[in-house]
Order: sequence, then C-alpha cells, then structure tokens
Amino acid sequence: MLAHLLLPLLALSSGHALSLTKRATPATYYVSPSGTDSAAGSKSAPWGSIAHAQTVAQPGDTIYLRGGKYTYSAATKRCASLTDTVSGVVLNKAGQSGQPIHYWAYPGETPVLDFSAIKDDCRVKGVEVTADWLHLRGLEITGAPQQSDNHENHESWGLWIKSSHGVYEQLNLHNNMGPGLFIQDGGYNTVLNCDSHDNYDPYSSNGAGQSADGFGAHISAGHPDNVFRGCRAWANSDDGFDLINAYSPVLIESSWAWNHGYLPGTKTPLAAGNGNGIKYVSNAAKHTVRLSVAFDNKASGFYANHHPIVNDFFDNTAFGNGHDFDMTGFASDGSVKVLGKLRNNLSTAANNKLIIDGADSASNSWERSQIPSEADFVDTSHSGWDAARQSDGSLPKLTHYHLRPTSALVDAGVDVGLPYNGKAPDLGAFETW
Repeated sequence: MLAHLLLPLLALSSGHALSLTKRATPATYYVSPSGTDSAAGSKSAPWGSIAHAQTVAQPGDTIYLRGGKYTYSAATKRCASLTDTVSGVVLNKAGQSGQPIHYWAYPGETPVLDFSAIKDDCRVKGVEVTADWLHLRGLEITGAPQQSDNHENHESWGLWIKSSHGVYEQLNLHNNMGPGLFIQDGGYNTVLNCDSHDNYDPYSSNGAGQSADGFGAHISAGHPDNVFRGCRAWANSDDGFDLINAYSPVLIESSWAWNHGYLPGTKTPLAAGNGNGIKYVSNAAKHTVRLSVAFDNKASGFYANHHPIVNDFFDNTAFGNGHDFDMTGFASDGSVKVLGKLRNNLSTAANNKLIIDGADSASNSWERSQIPSEADFVDTSHSGWDAARQSDGSLPKLTHYHLRPTSALVDAGVDVGLPYNGKAPDLGAFETW
C-alpha cells in the first residue's frame, strides 16, 4: 500500500510527470508474429510481443493481435522445482472500471498462442491473468505442456485466471495438457462464447486424464458473479465444466458439453477421467445451470457431485449420458441425500439413468407418463454440435433436439423467470420458434 502511494511522488521527483487522469482518446496498438518490439506499435509497424504491448497499454487501450502463430519456447521464468508453476504470457497490468485493456484478435484474423514448445519441467500456465478489468477476445490458446518424465505434477493450463471484472470472449482453447480455461479466483468474470476441447493431461500424478476439464472454477468465498455463457466443451479427458472448490456462486447458461471422460478423438474411456458434462462439488455456494445441453458423457450429463445445498437446474436437455441427471448430495449430518431444484428439464433416458428421487423436482420430462422420443424433436443428431459459430460469436443455429411444434413437451413447463414463447415454457434448453 505504501509503495502504491509513493509511486506518483517518485515519478514526479525523477522529472517524469505521471498522468493521473483518464486519456481523452484511448490508444490502439498492434502486435504481429512478424513484428518487432522496437517498432512503433502501429498497424504498419507492429510490435512482436504481447509482453511489450502490455508495458505501454493504459486503461481503455486496445491491443490488436494480428493473425498467425505466436510460438513460445520458454516461460517467463525458470522452474524452481518440478512442482513449480511458470507461465508463457503474464497479464498483470490492470485496466479500470469502464476502461478495460483489450487484447483482441484483429477482425477477420486468428492469432494462435502456441505453448507446446515450452520445455520447462514443471506446471505451465499458457496465459496467466492476474490483472483486473481485462477483455480478451478472439484468441486461440493451445499446447500448454506437461513433460513426460515428470509425474510429480497435476495439470498445466491453457488460460489461468486469478483476477476480477474480466471478459473472456470467443476464445478457442484446445489441446492443452490440462484445463482449457481455469478461474483460480476472482469475481465478476464473464466467459462468453468460448470453446474448450480436446484437452488431455497424460502425465498427471493423479492419473492420465484426471484434470483436463474444458472449463473450471475454483473460486473462494466472496467472489460472486462468475458466468459461463454460450460456451461449448467437448472431448476433454475429465469434465466439461467443473466447479470443484467453487465457494462463490457460478452461473452456467446456454452452454453445451459432450463426449467427456474419453481419450480425446476416441470413445476409449479413461479410468482417471471423470467424464461429466457439467459438475458441481461439495461446498456451500449455490450454483445455477440453465438452458444448457449435456450429452454422450461417460458419467453424468448434469452432476450435483455431493453438493450439500440445493442448486438450480432449469430448462436443460440431457441425452446419451451414463446418468442424464445425478443429484447425489450430502445432508448436514454427512449422509448421502439427493438434492437439487429441477424445473423444465428434459431427459430422453429411462428412470434408471436418473438419480433424482428426493430432489425438489417438478415439471420435468420424467414427471410425464412417456419418455421423450424421436417424434418429439426436429432431429436427434449427436454430431454437428461443434459447427462454426455465428459471426458475432454466438452458438451456431442448429435444429438438434429442438421440439417439434406438435410435441406435448411444448408449453409443458413452469415460469422460472426466463423468457419463453407461448403460454408456458417448453421443456428443455430450446424454445420452439
């Protein structure tokens, strides 16, 4: 705190006036794989590194990353031990409220941050974010490695976040040896329209595939309003969305999770890979998942994971999972108890694929006399869910598991405060048009 207060005085005493006011016009800078940090940082003379751009950027500025591959062969520091953590890129300079620092892909181009060449023999964070008020958009992050001769560690991470008020938008996180995107701590972060897939940790000390989730949040108490919206997770060796150790509320909305718990690209199950689509955990924060889809996961589509309180599961669709909905929780005395508030959910499974007896369950498909069938849906395809996103980054427009207008599941739900068409909400994640 004292150093922070002395900074303006030190700057002035050295003859360098430090501006304490907002700039009238935010600046725009450019970075390119073919650039150089001695250049001007302009569109015609871009810098060569994100690290250099960060030293110049001020709140409100935009740093455009031009398309191409940014290859990292060494972390920003050396491993102090086999269980140390190092990073390829560290973003530790903050924006401010109303003036985030933007790290954006140049329109129409894809910057690929590839960390696979890093040989540091400990845990690797591809991109580490510790600064508040940042906005990352349009980046591809891949290759955060583990080393095959080091089995003392758990996972590495594609994007590791310990900060607040961030926006992480239209990111493609894949083939990392650990989670694609992981919020270690912080609040008021929005993960918007991101994809995380084919992440696999073959050398983790707790078993191959045990820790490579698509998205994770392990936030401490007092850090609310972390949101995953419009995100897709598929073919990750562990879980799609994992809220283990999330001690503050998290919202997962309009997101899809499929094919977890297998060796990526195959249907070979991994013994250590948990294989859930969207998973909670045993702590005291209330989480919500709504308008989401989970299918073809080795274990459960939606899993309460021994959560001790009632969480909300509203307007979700599940099919083809080991269990479509598993609400196994804990009572206050430590005994197993089924917990959860379930409304307007849709499962195509028979009752033996549901663990919901004892939960607060009403107006879901399993309360009806018939299990939903192919006749209820426009189509029942299990492929194509990874189709290209729309131009604004939102989820692709598919007809998969949308209800036919003639289905009895249309207008069969109850109002839970979400928008709907017709006289009542439809069951499942999609409203009829």
